[in-house]
Amino acid sequence: MTERQSSGIASYPKALQGFAVDPRVTVRRDGLPKADGACVVYWMQRAQRGLNNAAVDCAVNVANELGLPLLVYFSAISNFPNANLRHYVFLNQGLPDIEADLAERNISFVVRRPPDNSLDKLLEEVNAAILIGDENPCREPERWRWAIANRLRIPFWTVDADVVVPSNLFPKAQYAAYVLRPKLYKELPHYLHPLKNSKAQHPWKRPKQFDSFPVTDDITAGWKKFDRTVGPVEGFIGGSRAARKRLQFFVQRLLTDYDEQRNRPTVDGSSRLSPYLHFGHIGPAEIALAADEEAANHPSLAKARDSFFNELIVWRELAVNFVKYTPNYDSAECAEPWARQSLAEHGRDRREWTYTPEQLERGETHDELWNASQLQMVHFGWMHNYMRMYWGKKILEWSPDPATAFARAVMLNDKYELDGRDPSGYAGIAWAIVGKFDRPWFDRPIFGKIRYMSAASTGKKFDSKGYIAMVREHAGSGKLW
Repeated sequence: MTERQSSGIASYPKALQGFAVDPRVTVRRDGLPKADGACVVYWMQRAQRGLNNAAVDCAVNVANELGLPLLVYFSAISNFPNANLRHYVFLNQGLPDIEADLAERNISFVVRRPPDNSLDKLLEEVNAAILIGDENPCREPERWRWAIANRLRIPFWTVDADVVVPSNLFPKAQYAAYVLRPKLYKELPHYLHPLKNSKAQHPWKRPKQFDSFPVTDDITAGWKKFDRTVGPVEGFIGGSRAARKRLQFFVQRLLTDYDEQRNRPTVDGSSRLSPYLHFGHIGPAEIALAADEEAANHPSLAKARDSFFNELIVWRELAVNFVKYTPNYDSAECAEPWARQSLAEHGRDRREWTYTPEQLERGETHDELWNASQLQMVHFGWMHNYMRMYWGKKILEWSPDPATAFARAVMLNDKYELDGRDPSGYAGIAWAIVGKFDRPWFDRPIFGKIRYMSAASTGKKFDSKGYIAMVREHAGSGKLW
């Protein structure tokens, strides 16, 4: 927080000061709320849910303190970087849940589409006193937030609603999971608790003929330049209700065997909540609390709960930290010096197999295990996490250089994965291809000191032939087993 921002916050009423200095809050434009403002606006972008959302809670608190109604605004843009029909259908499925959950909290929900979706116009139209937003550390969404902050004449805060521990508590990049883990666990008691989901005290009166797109309609209708080449999948239905249904199934039926089953791609042994986390249809704290409650009721689940927390909290929030503090997070330039040097030393190594981007995209390699992982992503919009590691490493082995490999992996991941375009995806690719968060291993051709994975060794750890057969069998239906 800058000196100017601190002085601006000091002029707030005491209650607003308390909200503004919360570690989850970033004051992007300071100053007092507009004196004659008619409402508070929460610009919802990443945290697409009406309940258990720290950004909504913050906006409710501010609105109630100011004695104003709260309006939640969602702008459905047609050119979100690398998004396509698959992603937008899933997003669209979540909008009715948002509207219903906000209505229970006495909050109005407004959705608009191009060309009438200007945030600046909306704020002027409703005479907003202050703008609250959520956060997304990825490059373009972060740029949007600062650009808006520079244009506005009212205060603008953003709330870190999609991590358990506020990322502002770690003001620099964390080298590896073992470095961040103790810091996160030290803070967990302060931040892992249920949100209040308070109601807005003052309803917003919608003016006559006020424009808001119906949440059950197709938000992509009429978009001529929109990418419709990748269709929706049947295995995942978007929305907070679907997310909570999957969460309950996971903690009640699958958590008990999580430690043993999570690395077996042939079984339903992982949470499969990553698409919902990416779109903010559910938050990590709600997931963690459900797992923690189940472990409290059944102490034998403590080990499984801890293993799950390592993935949900440690690795996921390490990924957020990585993207937040690494400008080139989506390219091979994010490599540590040891990895960059080692890969450069093997830059001229002969590749036994090389493939074009089109061959990779269609899963047309000599490696049936890799092909199955690629086709799982193409047909189901999701790839088992264990296979993602192998998938990324083989792209390195079959590409002319690490930079090309990284670019190909990002393209495929962002195009087909429902949880693509996300910090966890970029961190996973960086781990696989340039050894990010890992240590140097034994030197070998092409990989240098980057950790190697082979089809033979990987296939021994689970029923690889069964996995290949299952992907082929279920590809036509698009439904995960």
